[in-house]
Amino acid sequence: MAMILDGKKTAQKILDNLKQNISKYDKKPSLAVILANDSEASKIYVANKEKTAKETGFNFKMYQFDKSVTKEQLKNLILELNLDNSVHGIIVQLPLFNHLDGKEIIGLIDPKKDVDGFHPYNMGKLAQGNPSLICATPKGIMTLFKEYNILLQGKNVLVIGRSNIVGKPVSLLLINEGATVFCANSKTKNLKQIALNSDIIISATGHKNLVTKDMVKEGAIIIDVGISREGNRIRGDVDFENVKDIAGWITPVPKGVGPMTIASLMENTFEAFLTLEGLK
Repeated sequence: MAMILDGKKTAQKILDNLKQNISKYDKKPSLAVILANDSEASKIYVANKEKTAKETGFNFKMYQFDKSVTKEQLKNLILELNLDNSVHGIIVQLPLFNHLDGKEIIGLIDPKKDVDGFHPYNMGKLAQGNPSLICATPKGIMTLFKEYNILLQGKNVLVIGRSNIVGKPVSLLLINEGATVFCANSKTKNLKQIALNSDIIISATGHKNLVTKDMVKEGAIIIDVGISREGNRIRGDVDFENVKDIAGWITPVPKGVGPMTIASLMENTFEAFLTLEGLK
């Protein structure tokens, strides 16, 4: 039976520490979030970020737009926020409305305020092994490894998913830690055989039950990043009920990687605050 990598508990530990540190300063770190899509999931994500930010001691600013929003409107807002000394972190909640280019919009953010870690400058620093603001979900995964004393050097790691949000950055972080990484996706041939040779599997595709028991070697570490809905239930990429019987460690869905993502985002915002205010 697998041991649980408790993301909720670890995230709360991070947030409690942040709350204590924030209380030491007269000025509060401030996070601005731009929402320009009509996705209910995105609205829930932003609401969770707002709730966590306020509970932890951050100021929170929300900018919501309907389908009539133009590229120029978002550009002007971001440039204004870049110059606003009261704002330390800027997030553009993805995806955007179809007529907007997410990469172009994110590229307008001041890299020092890019607390999502998606700006080309921050991604480039990550690729060079000298990251500053790291993408929140990959950062959360790496924090879980550290919290549970899971060594990565020399491990064979399979990353399923090639997105700029999870797959690519987490692969770079793992390489920087000395792991041997195979980056696959849901269409990779011989995925089962590759998985069976892996000490760690990280799946981030949104395909329910993509990772099954017959793909996991005994004692392997399973990180489930995928999210999909089945009625009122949230499901991951991993067939949790069966895989947990053979894995050594496993993250649940929910209460696994999700809480770590938000906690890491708050960590990034606090780090940006310290940098921009000249406190570090």
